[in-house]
Amino acid sequence: MQENYFIIVGNSIEHQLSTSLVLATLTSASFIFATLGWSAKANTPILKVSSTEVTSYAESVLEMEPKRQEAFEEIKKVIGSKEVPKIVCNDSKSMNSLPGKAKDIAISYCNDSQTIVESKKLTIERFNEITMETQNNSDLKRQIYNTLIRLQKESAAKAGARDAQ
Repeated sequence: MQENYFIIVGNSIEHQLSTSLVLATLTSASFIFATLGWSAKANTPILKVSSTEVTSYAESVLEMEPKRQEAFEEIKKVIGSKEVPKIVCNDSKSMNSLPGKAKDIAISYCNDSQTIVESKKLTIERFNEITMETQNNSDLKRQIYNTLIRLQKESAAKAGARDAQ
């Protein structure tokens, strides 16, 4: 069975600037593993991540983030004034703590996230390995951050070119 460690967490900061989105996205990905209590050992070898994988990872994160925010907002509406709990896709306890419709929204988000990752030619396992590695590898974290910025700029340039036509 594939494990899927995507998480839905609250939006305490508005994501209006590209840099804020990138940082929030990396923080969300990093938070997954902190929440699960996983930590890399000091003697763990550094994970080798190719530039293609960094790009695939960044594309996945950028595509997932708006869906995560949307799912969070929908769940918030369903549960009302209660605080939205942490939701980890492979944690049945976190899923079962949600009322029916909110649970359905979370499951849909998790399934969509898995599809996105796989469409970028990464396995869920590899996505999770890369996410875990960012906890202890500042060079990889910087590479992903720079790739996210580059992809956002490229996307904005394409959108601007379409608007100019």
